[in-house]
Order: sequence, then structure tokens, then C-alpha cells
Amino acid sequence: MKNFVDVDERLSILKTLPLSFQHLFAMVGATILVPKLTGLDPAMALFSSGIGTLIYILCTKAKLPAYVGSSFAFIGAMTVATENYGIKGMLSGIIAAGLVYVIVALIIKFAGTDWLDKALPPVLIGSVVIVIGLSLAGVAAEWAGLTAETIDYKVLTVAAVTLLIGVIGTMYFKGFAGIIPILIAMVSGYGLALIIGIVPEAHIKEILGASIIRIPEFQFPEFNISAMVMMAPIAFVTLAEHIGHVYVTNNVCGKDFTKDPGLHRSILGDGLATLFAGLVGGPPNTTYGENIGVMAITRVYSVWVVGGAAILAIVLSFIGPIAMAIKHIPNPVMGGISILLFGIIASSGFRVFVENKIDFGRKKNLIIASVVIILGVSGAALKFVVKGAVVSVNGVALATIVGIILNLILPEKSATEKEEKLEESKN
Repeated sequence: MKNFVDVDERLSILKTLPLSFQHLFAMVGATILVPKLTGLDPAMALFSSGIGTLIYILCTKAKLPAYVGSSFAFIGAMTVATENYGIKGMLSGIIAAGLVYVIVALIIKFAGTDWLDKALPPVLIGSVVIVIGLSLAGVAAEWAGLTAETIDYKVLTVAAVTLLIGVIGTMYFKGFAGIIPILIAMVSGYGLALIIGIVPEAHIKEILGASIIRIPEFQFPEFNISAMVMMAPIAFVTLAEHIGHVYVTNNVCGKDFTKDPGLHRSILGDGLATLFAGLVGGPPNTTYGENIGVMAITRVYSVWVVGGAAILAIVLSFIGPIAMAIKHIPNPVMGGISILLFGIIASSGFRVFVENKIDFGRKKNLIIASVVIILGVSGAALKFVVKGAVVSVNGVALATIVGIILNLILPEKSATEKEEKLEESKN
């Protein structure tokens, strides 16, 4: 093989398959974690991410190597929407988020991205990402057995070992293993849970007795305006993530994908992938940074390899024992790895602040971050009636909307800052 494989270069099947498996393994840990947290079928997450990736490849004219998988940004809103409106109502919220992507793609095609940069400055994006991580902290602690009245040491051991392997893997694993520490930690924790006997016997029998071919649990949406209003604004957060991934992919592959096939095509592909997921019962999708990491290590940038990973995901979603094993991942395993993952999400928000050199001496930045974080993690909600139906906006959605409004209406400098600047210029 050459030192690198170009984006549109096809490989023989013997070379494509191992590379496609690498991409899939890098994505599968995070992709199946989202449905486990939100009550959806993990096999459906594999199916919808595979189909979604193929949709993305078609939209980008097979010129941009990117895999789309389950988005963590929507977990909180999905959980609340499911509790209040049921899974089918929540799915309509996923569709609404996908439609936001499609609309933004059309606007970018004709008006560029300057308006998006103004609406979503780094201080707002960082604050919302922090909210996403912190709002999920309680779930991670509960599943790890850290909130129970009496401590179950078997549960705590599995959670602690899973977390420890995830931490060690993230810090010390190299090469491809360094790309999949989450998957390695989950498999290791699962194995320990089986050994010490905290996996119910009924679950083991269901895994071993599963038919080889199993149809994923398709579910279809029911229109619910509250779920749509709750989840649609979160798309603006993942949009910023998406654009960042495209620019990083530019650097890795040495091409400018914002021009060919165009950022609008990339966003359209992501939006249609999410829309499809909402139509069949899968979680919303987003482009994955893990995919970029695999390409950086292997120096294989072929869209055909990514497409192969998508096809493998679809095939695996129909294999019964695998689907059952994923469905019955023990809660302590999920809790242990979630402590790390949700913490990383929150820390990524602080990273946005650092990388963009956000000055919290500026009162506008301080106000936006303060209001967004408190609204996002406090459980604040706005409820109003539209044509007899109660519409609720809360959590990340409320924080994002208020943050955008504050950013647009607040002046760049407060009256005091303007006065201080004037005094400095006189001196």
C-alpha cells in the first residue's frame, strides 16, 4: 500500500474489510451508548448510523470520508422528551433537529457561514457543551451505584474497573487501541460483570438463545410539538461540532472539503441522516471525531472504507446474539464509562474556552456563560400553551435559545468597559 490512500481511491476487498472494521470499532462504543441511555434499541442505532453514513456519502458525492453515529448532545433532551411524551413523541423531536440541519444547509449554500459564526460564538458553544456534560452526571453516578442507600460492592467494583480501564486506555494506549479505549473498557467491564455474577441469568439465556438473524426494533414517530421545540435548538450545538470536524478532516486529508463538495452538502448529509434515524427509531446522528483519528493513524482517507464500515454496521444490527449482548450491557458498565464520557463532554466545553482564548474579564462573555450554565443544569423550564397543547422548553434547548438571544442583543462592551477604554485612550 502507498504511504496514504486518497479520498476517492478504491481498495481491494481484502484491504477494505480490515480497515472498515477499524472504523466501525472506533465508533461502536459511543454509538451504542446513546440508545442504552435513552431507551432505544442499540441495534437500531447501528442500523440507522450505517444507513445515515451511506446517505451522508451520497449527499457529499462520495468526496468526504466521514462516519455518522449517535450524538451525545441530545441525550438529556431525549430522556426528558421520552419521559413526558413517549418514545414516539421524542422521535418527532429528532426529525425536527434533522430539519434544522437541512434548513441551515440551504441557507449556507446561498448566504455562507458568517451568520452562523455570529449566532454561535465560542463562549456560547463552550457553555452549552458544559451543560450537556453536567446535566448527565446524575445518570452516570446512579448507574455506577454511587447514589444507592446501601453500597453493592459488586456493582461498584464493575463500575470502578470499567472507569479505570477507560482512564488508563485514554492516557496510555497507543495506535489503534488509543482510538478505542471506550470500547475496550466496556468489553472488559462486561467480562468482569459476567465473571462476578451481576448479569442476570435471564439475560445470559436471551443472549445465547437469540436467533442468528434478528430484525432491529423499528419505531415510528408521532407528531409532538413540545418534543420538537425541545430538541430542535440542540441542532445548533451539533452544527458547530460538525463544522469543526470538517475543518479537522481538511487538515488530516490535505483537502478543502468546505469547497468541494461544500459545507452545505456535508451539513445536508448529516441532517438527512438524523431525519432518517427519527423516522425509523434511531438516535440523532453526528459526525464522529473517532473516525478522523482512525484516518490520521492509518493514513487511509478512502470514502469506500468508511462506506464499508457503514455496511458492516447494518449487517451487525441484524445479528441476534450481538444485538442481545449490546441490549443487556450491565448498568454498572454503563455507569463507569459514563462518568468518564460525560466528564469529557463537559471538559470539552472548557477546552473551547481555552482554545478560543475567551476573556471572562469581558462582561458579555461572563453573562452568557453564567446564564446558559445555570439555566441548563438547574432544571429550569418554560411552559406555554399553543392551540390547547402545552409546549415545554427546558434543559439544553432553553439554555441554547436564551444564549443565542443574549449574544445577539448584548453590546460587545458594557458601559463601564466603554468608559474604561475611553479613559485609556485619553491617557
